[in-house]
Amino acid sequence: MSLEENKKIVQKSIEIINKKDLSLVEQMVAPDFVDHTRQMHGSESLKQFLSMIFKSFPDFHLTIEDIIAEDDKVWVRLTITATHTDDFFGLAPTGKKFTEPSVWIYRIDNGRIVEGWDVQDELDFYKKIGAIEYTEKGRQLFPEETS
Repeated sequence: MSLEENKKIVQKSIEIINKKDLSLVEQMVAPDFVDHTRQMHGSESLKQFLSMIFKSFPDFHLTIEDIIAEDDKVWVRLTITATHTDDFFGLAPTGKKFTEPSVWIYRIDNGRIVEGWDVQDELDFYKKIGAIEYTEKGRQLFPEETS
C-alpha cells in the first residue's frame, strides 16, 4: 500500500474512535493486532479497552495535529480531550476536563493496523484529572502554568 493509503487507514481509525462505534473496530485492526504499550492482543481486547475509556470519559475526542508515514509505519501526533466522569481503573470520577498531547505509532499490513505503540505523559495525565498532586517540593520544582 502507498504511504497516503496508510495515512488514510490511520485517519479512518481515529474517526472510528471519535464516533465511539465499537462495531467498526474490526475494520481498523487485524485479528492478530498487538498494542505493545498496553500489552493487548486482538481486536476484542481493544474493544474492551475503548469501551472502558468511553465509559470513563464519554466526551473522549482525538484531534490529529500531524501525521507522517514511512514504509509500513504511520506516526500521528494527537491532542486528546476528555472529561473524567466515571470510574477509571478504580479512580473515582473527578469531573476534571483535560487536554493531553500524545504520539501514536502504527504498523499497517494489508489495509489494517497490525501493531501499535503510543507515547504520552501518564504522570501529567493523572495530575490533570486530579488523581495526584505535587508535594510542596514538587510545586517548587514544577510551578503550575498560569496561562
